[in-house]
Amino acid sequence: MRTRLLPLLIVLMAGVLLALGLPLGVITAGVEQQKVVVDRIDDAARFASLAQFVTARPVDVHDKTPEEDERRATLDAELARYYGLYGIRAGVFYRDHTPMAAAPHDLPVPRDSEGARAFSEALAGRRSHDPHQIWPWDDDGRIPVASPVIRDGDVVAVVVTDSPTGQMRSRILHGWLLIAAGECAAMLVAVAAAIRLTGWVLRPVRVLDAASHDIATGRLKSRVAGTAGPPELRRLARSFNEMADNVEEVLEQQRAFVADASHQLRNPLSALLLRIELLALELPEGNEEIASVRTEGKRLARVLDDLLDLALAEHTAADLQLTDVAALAAERVGSWRPMADDKGVRLSYEGQSAVTGWVDPVALSSALDAVVDNALKFTPADQPVTVEVAPDGEHVVITVADRGPGLTDDELARVGDRFWRSGRHQNVSGSGLGLSITRALLAAGGATIAYAPHPPHGLKVTVTVPRTAP
Repeated sequence: MRTRLLPLLIVLMAGVLLALGLPLGVITAGVEQQKVVVDRIDDAARFASLAQFVTARPVDVHDKTPEEDERRATLDAELARYYGLYGIRAGVFYRDHTPMAAAPHDLPVPRDSEGARAFSEALAGRRSHDPHQIWPWDDDGRIPVASPVIRDGDVVAVVVTDSPTGQMRSRILHGWLLIAAGECAAMLVAVAAAIRLTGWVLRPVRVLDAASHDIATGRLKSRVAGTAGPPELRRLARSFNEMADNVEEVLEQQRAFVADASHQLRNPLSALLLRIELLALELPEGNEEIASVRTEGKRLARVLDDLLDLALAEHTAADLQLTDVAALAAERVGSWRPMADDKGVRLSYEGQSAVTGWVDPVALSSALDAVVDNALKFTPADQPVTVEVAPDGEHVVITVADRGPGLTDDELARVGDRFWRSGRHQNVSGSGLGLSITRALLAAGGATIAYAPHPPHGLKVTVTVPRTAP
């Protein structure tokens, strides 16, 4: 969940930062250009104030007065000094686009769209305003600014400045780098905050998930500490603990009922079987009805014993120990070999001589007894039953394979259910609880049991136990 929630938060915060950073970058570029435009307007206004006294264009050069020559020379000198100091081209042009004074001397009237627009606005008596934005990648970008020269209320000339933008573009780029650095720093802070936030929110969920898994695998004592996380999750943790307490109480009552019922029924059943045996003494030898009643009575006694064993298996905690699983399996094979020989079944042990795992030796022995007993029941004479132990990464795998009739896919899905027996095996002795008891014994220690076909026919039972300490 964290891998899905954290990217979502990061994308949202990145979107917010971009939504703030992009307009800020545009505003920074606009502010820098506006500063340049305002400076050029002030410079153009100063040149216009000098030019308004020399705007009269004499028809003949001899018509010039010394005062007129001096003012024009002053204007030329100011423009030349301005161009030499700042590198900004500037000129004063009459309405017919002929130059009054310019620096450099060959400066033409701007012909590009932006310069022509500025010149036209100045002829109309307005100063330049709002030139198009220059961006850092506009290497040939320039800013033309025009200001009218007004004399007696009429525009008689126009002052034009054509500014290079290299320094302005550098300042804009520097401002953008500062914004980007701030965005990166803010993003790092936001990511750290998102990690802490998701950890705070999801920590109770992870604890709740672990506790749910523990309860699902039989560790009913697991509970959740509802002291961390948002109030809603703390309330959920308390509700979960209440639910787990109720479930544990109900299961405990169920186990106690099964155990008590099994125990209480054994005494009257034993008395009933004794009366049946006494009754059999009064009947002729070989009476089929009394034999059938005796068989059903023994079967009922076996079911009660298995129910008691199942209740105890589900209630008893596992005593996990580092055990030589291979030696234990070989010892159980040796114990069952006389019965196998009596049936004519070839029971053998295969695999390594020593493999250790963390198991409850008593529970594993009982589970292996149930599985081997089941394999011997359904394997015909002169057919093999093999028990193999092998390590598999972090687990030890015990495989019991027989050559019996096996099970269909539908039967494999139900094998291990309480009281379930295949319809083809109803005439074989058993209560249908043996594999259920086996599964309960193994689950208490963190082991698992699985069933699969054993081609060409037969059943393969796989018991997996952990090799690492719990």
